[in-house]
Amino acid sequence: MTANTGMRALIKSKPGIGLQLQRIPFPSLGAREVLIRVKKAGICGTDVHIYTWDDWAANRVSLGLTIGHEFMGEVVEVGKCVSGIEVGSRVSGEGHIGCGHCYCCRTGQGHICERVDIIGIDVNGCFADFLVLPESNVWKLDPTIPDRIGAIHDPLGNAMHTVMVDDVSGRTVLIVGVGTIGLMMVTIARAAGALEIFCVDTNPYKLEIAKKLGADLCVNASDLGFEEIILSRTNARHGVDVLLEASGNPVGVKSGLRLLRSGGWAALLGIPPREISFNLAEEIIFKGITIYGINGRKMFETWYQCENFLTRQRLNLDPIITHEIPFEEFQSGFELMLAGKAIKVIFDLTGEKGGDST
Repeated sequence: MTANTGMRALIKSKPGIGLQLQRIPFPSLGAREVLIRVKKAGICGTDVHIYTWDDWAANRVSLGLTIGHEFMGEVVEVGKCVSGIEVGSRVSGEGHIGCGHCYCCRTGQGHICERVDIIGIDVNGCFADFLVLPESNVWKLDPTIPDRIGAIHDPLGNAMHTVMVDDVSGRTVLIVGVGTIGLMMVTIARAAGALEIFCVDTNPYKLEIAKKLGADLCVNASDLGFEEIILSRTNARHGVDVLLEASGNPVGVKSGLRLLRSGGWAALLGIPPREISFNLAEEIIFKGITIYGINGRKMFETWYQCENFLTRQRLNLDPIITHEIPFEEFQSGFELMLAGKAIKVIFDLTGEKGGDST
């Protein structure tokens, strides 16, 4: 590392559509922190929101921030008080940095910390050559896990948390929204013993990938009568046993709840853009439905679950990673995402090219 050149970083430096690839100073390292050379990093839907600078991004993200929160890399330096992470370790990391002092953090619920900082949203993220994380947030990768899979532990953890929050074994499962996380839910639910998996989306390309991953039935929500098609597969249950909601689309949420049988359970991960109105008594209370709100990954129960599934080769994630591109070609990656022509785009940061760019 040479101080006069700095490192490459993808920054939101001004309002409006776009990001800027610039050179910035290397991050400083605290006593209990770890310096990671980022090798692979994935584009998340959140990054697309920041790229397009929608209302959410404009109200949440500060200009000048280095974005990105899905990554893997190699530890190149550790703080003087770090004892559990060694230089040379292949790592990923938990992007939710809890305060460690609030009620949730102190009772084993750090994933819903009351004062959480999220890398790439609240503090500088991983779309850069180097990233600093607290030692407690760093996750050593098993040597059998490829770099490209190590880079997507963040969304994989979201999917794992959603599927494993309750029992899917021997149950019919409806997944609404098959973007990256919804598709990951398909392969996790299949590995966890789901009886049948039904998928709903409006994108035929994504539904086709869901079929490849083992979904039993994929229906387009744009088609009339799609709810009846799903109900016809549930026999005497009069609905699916489990709803995994990954779209955040108000229509999708309401449709999913209608398709959930009495006594079933729902895990809601997708973030609606606005309030949703529905009949609480008829659709939730009288049906005896159990609802789980899913936020992030349980630290670190979810990470161990991911490792267990991956090291036993129970998951098929390769069809989800549709593009791997050099970091300097970030613009094409975001264009692919915006056009709906990609599922997961991964940046390769191991190249030597770089420099100031807009």
